[in-house]
Amino acid sequence: MTPEIVTGIFISAIKTAILLAAPMLLSGLVVGLLVSLFQSVTQLNEMTMTFIPKMLVVALALLMFFPWMLQLMIDFVNNLFGSIPMYIR
Repeated sequence: MTPEIVTGIFISAIKTAILLAAPMLLSGLVVGLLVSLFQSVTQLNEMTMTFIPKMLVVALALLMFFPWMLQLMIDFVNNLFGSIPMYIR
């Protein structure tokens, strides 16, 4: 196994991890910005007001995107395991 192969596997794993985390992170970011805007307009500074909507939206995003995320993980693992004979040489 050459260093180039290891680097390629590592880069592919990082890209997959970023794609897997993106839907939850982006939805949490959008809801956080909307709640912060609402809090600044109404001058309400309650911590649970930011935490609970984010938690619900992230859970909803996980449920919505789970089939796509599972397929992405399956494709990555199939590609990785399918390439093992090439990596051994």
